Amino acid sequence: MTGIDNSSKAAIFDLDGTLLDSMGVWDQVDIDFLGRRGIEVPADYMIKVASMQFRQIAEYTIARFGLPDTPEQLMDEWDDMARVAYSTVVEAKPHAVEYLTWLRESGAKLAVATSLPPTLREPAMKHVGIFDFFDVTVSVDDAGDVGKGSPDVYLLAASRLGVEPADCTVFEDLLIGIRSAKSAGMKVWAMHDDSSDADWPAICDAADGVLFDFADAPRVL
Repeated sequence: MTGIDNSSKAAIFDLDGTLLDSMGVWDQVDIDFLGRRGIEVPADYMIKVASMQFRQIAEYTIARFGLPDTPEQLMDEWDDMARVAYSTVVEAKPHAVEYLTWLRESGAKLAVATSLPPTLREPAMKHVGIFDFFDVTVSVDDAGDVGKGSPDVYLLAASRLGVEPADCTVFEDLLIGIRSAKSAGMKVWAMHDDSSDADWPAICDAADGVLFDFADAPRVL
């Protein structure tokens, strides 16, 4: 045992960019998808679609490149490409598996709060060896399809774990999620991800602590 008792506490983890080093997957999907159609990805494309919902991206892509596909066909193709990448290419962030192992031994309850659908998150979690660590897994779909701009998905995870928000520590890489979890009275540690570099100063201000490696993650939640 660890010698530290976290049995009354919970740790809630984001997946993309936090436990999973996966944010480059979608960039590669864009490159490969357009490449199949003989189109090079324009410099501003990824920036334009970064804040869009999945269907909006499909509609925008069809309009921008004059594609004959329906939005449903695009989304299905992207899903298939991403599923392969998430089940074969994605890796865990440094020392994530060791930290989750340690937390379980300390008695902490563990949850995932993600935007990823089951078709992507389950293959990825199994691929990197973390699928069986969690007591609860919830997505924004489970929280009324409310995005991470609101704390609903974190509060749902806490509720299903049976732990008060004040006894939860959230691990997240996105500024919008960090602010939401803080607004719900939870502690938040920020995991650095290259995709959030532009927000890093604001993330450092908003979070209770920041990480580049789970070897440095808190032992007492």
